Amino acid sequence: MGRPRKFSEQDVLATVRRQFNETGYHGTSVDDLSRATGLSKGSLYGAFGDKEALFQRIFEEYCANSDEGAATLLEGPEDQALDRLRKWLTAPDNHTGRPGCLLAKATAELASENDAIATRSLAAYEVLLDSCRQLVEQAQRAGHVDPAADAEALGGLILTTHRGLEALAKAGVDAKTRNRIADAAIDSIALPVS
Repeated sequence: MGRPRKFSEQDVLATVRRQFNETGYHGTSVDDLSRATGLSKGSLYGAFGDKEALFQRIFEEYCANSDEGAATLLEGPEDQALDRLRKWLTAPDNHTGRPGCLLAKATAELASENDAIATRSLAAYEVLLDSCRQLVEQAQRAGHVDPAADAEALGGLILTTHRGLEALAKAGVDAKTRNRIADAAIDSIALPVS
């Protein structure tokens, strides 16, 4: 019988996620993970498997949380759909000095070489795209967006703006500028207020 673990699995996974997010998959060694978590390589392997298995686990958890967040965006009255989209684009936790979105980073770094990452990335982005489309449709039904507009394309525009704003934040573009861009994106799809 093995010895009981003397660490919190969730704390270790959170630390590992931060490390991968800061230095990327290829830029993170098992030694880096060992230093960051305070666990020996043997303990890491014993508890979580190799580096790839550990990354797959934290990536899946991150994507599942992203999926849940996308579903949460849909909650609320239809006449507030544009407000929810605007808030999502300007949310402080989306555009701070944090390392950025692990979904975006992993997709850029690994999707071309890792079929599992490519498949999960695509699924997560499809969930986000669908949520944005549904929010645009809600706004259309509420009379805030032209009902003849292509809701799928407008949803894609919103998601693309969100990802672009995150990149601008990482580059150091100030919040005031980013929020003006977010407002312009929402205002560009909204019908004029009469």
